[in-house]
Amino acid sequence: MSKFRVLKKGTKTLARCGVLQTAHGPVKTPFFMPIATKASVKAISSEDIVELKSEIILSNTYHLYLRPGMSVIKKAGGLHKFMNWKRAILTDSGGYQVFSLGAKNDSGKSMVKVSNKGVEFRSTYDGSKHTLTPEKVIRIQEALGSDIMMVLDECPAYPATKVDAKQSMELTTLWAKRCKKTHSKKKQLLFGIIQGSSYKELRIQHAHDLKKFGFDGYAIGGLAVGEPTEKMYQALDWVVPELPADKPRYLMGVGKPEQIYEAVKRGVDMFDCVIPTRNARHGLLYIWRNKDLKGKFYQEIRIKQSKYRLDIKPVDQQCNCVTCKNYSRSYIRHLFSVEEPLAYRLATIHNVHFYLELMQTIAKGI
Repeated sequence: MSKFRVLKKGTKTLARCGVLQTAHGPVKTPFFMPIATKASVKAISSEDIVELKSEIILSNTYHLYLRPGMSVIKKAGGLHKFMNWKRAILTDSGGYQVFSLGAKNDSGKSMVKVSNKGVEFRSTYDGSKHTLTPEKVIRIQEALGSDIMMVLDECPAYPATKVDAKQSMELTTLWAKRCKKTHSKKKQLLFGIIQGSSYKELRIQHAHDLKKFGFDGYAIGGLAVGEPTEKMYQALDWVVPELPADKPRYLMGVGKPEQIYEAVKRGVDMFDCVIPTRNARHGLLYIWRNKDLKGKFYQEIRIKQSKYRLDIKPVDQQCNCVTCKNYSRSYIRHLFSVEEPLAYRLATIHNVHFYLELMQTIAKGI
């Protein structure tokens, strides 16, 4: 029985509102997950995220497995207790980080070894050697206690030849089958990941292949890796109609506000991205232009610019986040100028609030 229920559908698009039941409570869709890579959303606390009304966050299996290590998190009683977060958590499998952070030898060649068995790699922290198999990835995530787990997948670089894309797809299918077989804690949901690069035939085939395993949800992977935005939308147009209507659809690593809006219109329910938090730490903040989501509905300001030195307005006069209710552009610029850590916290609170409000605004329009 699906833990996902569609409550409302768009009349002119494939957009939908729903609710996903997790072990730590219901999560309303469409939703955006702030990134808590190492069991922390950079610069803000778990209490801040509660105040922002986020119902789910994303953490990273690769980083948590290496640091602090599973013995530490098990001692705490799982990831939720370790970071004092009582709501839902999605953990990715760590596969993407293995490939993107894989150490290179002196000739510049990746030292990551991929086989049907799994992936051998060296830690980005201390160079120690590790192996991740589909079975191990599930056991780690079950020990973390995440509400939504992801299968181990291989994400091909962009651009990829059709031969390479097909090989990655087939390996991901093999690993997905083994992940599904290992999955024992049914309260933790397990999602499959659809690959296929920019090839229609492969994308559709992979959607069909993974549907046979009956996952709790389906992620569309291998996008937002350097391809033009139109190719991303094209891949969604191919894949989404092939997916079960009663299962949530997750677009991994996306993205910019307008990309999220367009993806929701194409039937996607779930998103994550480092953009709002990373941009916040660099002083790039989001401001609403209009909440009817027409045209360029937001703008970005670079708060470090000198023109904000005497600007006593809030970052966004339409925003009711803690930052905008209490502090001026001038003050936040000052904090960045003197490198006060509070700058990162206030900027992050604002940008995460903007993204969460974006999801609410999109949902209201469906």
